[in-house]
Amino acid sequence: MLTGPKRFTELRAALPGISPKTLSSRLRPFVLTGLVTRTDYPEIPPRLEYQLTPEGARLQAVFDAMAAWAQQDLPRTGSLRGANR
Repeated sequence: MLTGPKRFTELRAALPGISPKTLSSRLRPFVLTGLVTRTDYPEIPPRLEYQLTPEGARLQAVFDAMAAWAQQDLPRTGSLRGANR
């Protein structure tokens, strides 16, 4: 999932249940900090692509560790929703 440019719709499809507004708001800080690039193609319909920068790609080990944790522990602990209630 982290290789090559990804269209906004591809990212949204990979994150079931996320709204377009939430995905946009989550991506914005990564773009602003230079971890992700955002390319806006002036086409009809509009097309957006996001891609990890070299700095963002350096976080691959962190992403892998988080994914491994989620696969191992989330089935046991349940959803993160409501965990802080």
